[in-house]
Amino acid sequence: MEYIVFIHNNTDSETDSEQWDKFFFTARKSGHFKGGSAIGKGYAVGKKVPSITDTVGGYMRFDADTLQEVLVRLDSQPVVINGGTVEVCEMPKTP
Repeated sequence: MEYIVFIHNNTDSETDSEQWDKFFFTARKSGHFKGGSAIGKGYAVGKKVPSITDTVGGYMRFDADTLQEVLVRLDSQPVVINGGTVEVCEMPKTP
């Protein structure tokens, strides 16, 4: 199953590069991490205009057999260990 993790901008304290380096090393080593990116300024189009970029600052992708395999990786995610939130969503397979 493929998962996308939205990284929220709501930490209690700043993350640092050492935390990120350690996280990415173990995430890549697991074989589940499939990449990600920071998210820049967003533009909403349509009649109902929520702005996800006000709270979400990035995303990551994982491919794992179970959700638990992803959640184990996220225990050491810098935003999580600094009091913030990440949101995990399944990416359903489409025909």
